[in-house]
Amino acid sequence: MQGLAEVDTMEQRGDTEASDFRALRVRFPAGAAEGAQQGASVAINGTCLTVVEIAGDILGFDVMGETLARTNLGRLGPGSAVNFERAARVGDEVGGHTVSGHVHAVGDIRSKVRDGENVCVTVGVPPELMKYILPKGFIAVDGASLTVGETGPDWFNVWLIPETLRMTVLGAHSWG
Repeated sequence: MQGLAEVDTMEQRGDTEASDFRALRVRFPAGAAEGAQQGASVAINGTCLTVVEIAGDILGFDVMGETLARTNLGRLGPGSAVNFERAARVGDEVGGHTVSGHVHAVGDIRSKVRDGENVCVTVGVPPELMKYILPKGFIAVDGASLTVGETGPDWFNVWLIPETLRMTVLGAHSWG
């Protein structure tokens, strides 16, 4: 099961304000958290997190410093929209691209160009990661599996169709 959810709370944890450990609680659409168990994995914006708390449609996760440093989760606050994906079950439909692995970096949006109903987004990344990003390959951005368009020495672009904009947090961004 996948879709859009909303950050309920993001609380600093630890001994000091500089602590790099947070408690994230995410409010799922009605029924989307049903059957979740402590210890289960759920991807939030493409980042695999472990369920540590269950309160109805709200699931809680602990987010450590390494995750905060390498993902956009540290930028979230109450009300932020997030993509979620529950673990697949045997017999579930497997559509789109299969994405496996962990988040390696946070990219920066270099340009956004609307062409009719489509949006082309150019994302800057550390140059050392470009050996893994291939034209017409696939990449996960905020947990949404997308086809890579073109690439450069430290960038790639993706084209977003209206359905992707509607069904993911990518549509919440101002794309020009």
